[in-house]
Amino acid sequence: MGGVFSLNSNATPFGARSISLQAVQIRMKSVGNIQKITKAMKMVAASRLKGAETRAKQSRALVQPFVRLLGDTPAVEVEGETLVVPITSDKGLCGGINTTVVKYTKILNEMNGGAAALDVIGEKARSQLARMFPKQINDVIVDTTKQPLTFSTACGIADAIMSKNAPKTHLIYNRFQSAIAFKPTVATILSNDELEKVAEEGVNAFDTYEIEGPDRSEFLLDLAEFKMGAVLYNAMLENNTSELGSRMQSMESSSKNAGEMLNKLTLLYNRTRQAAITTELIEIISGASALEAKK
Repeated sequence: MGGVFSLNSNATPFGARSISLQAVQIRMKSVGNIQKITKAMKMVAASRLKGAETRAKQSRALVQPFVRLLGDTPAVEVEGETLVVPITSDKGLCGGINTTVVKYTKILNEMNGGAAALDVIGEKARSQLARMFPKQINDVIVDTTKQPLTFSTACGIADAIMSKNAPKTHLIYNRFQSAIAFKPTVATILSNDELEKVAEEGVNAFDTYEIEGPDRSEFLLDLAEFKMGAVLYNAMLENNTSELGSRMQSMESSSKNAGEMLNKLTLLYNRTRQAAITTELIEIISGASALEAKK
């Protein structure tokens, strides 16, 4: 900033002042345009937030029965490679929610001996995790938020994740609480074999129910697949809602900062212009006095 508005000592006084005023005007126009963009982005995020929040809350009804029936068992010891699925946004300018997911991914990877496999959902997670764990990323799924997310789309992604046959899968996402609060969450889904072991150990509510129809193994396989689809659907909706809320807050802060900068630039412009006018008046008066003295 200092270099932009400094005066050239080799230039004429009037020329130097003109360049300085022009530079301030250009910066004022630039900041004003940025403020218009941030305000528009805030309005777009705010208009989409209510609908996204409603869908996220409705999707919780799919997950809560599974939690009551199967529990969320991250502490269960399994044999084999653990799969970690970080869920982030495809676009930026939404605060630190993506950084939080990457941080939790790093922690879970360390808890699994630094050898966890990664299936990444979202462009922002890929760009950050590719630098940390370039050899551990299997698949990357992007552009999931270009169209409204459906349960069928989530089930398709869930099938791709379950095809890895990981004994335990961790989904990392931001759970929406309010427009200014998001809770980093880890949801754990066990494979069919591990789920059957847990059922046999009686650590969930299976013993309360009488299972009819297909045999126990087939029932648990269907249940594990449906749980993966339901939990992933909820996680993606929760994270998308958190993204909109965080973007709304970020754009509000950016608009406020742009307004403060614009006020400072306006004050600088007025002071510089006033100084130029004062200098010109002094030169005119001095010239007139000199001519009067010669007479």
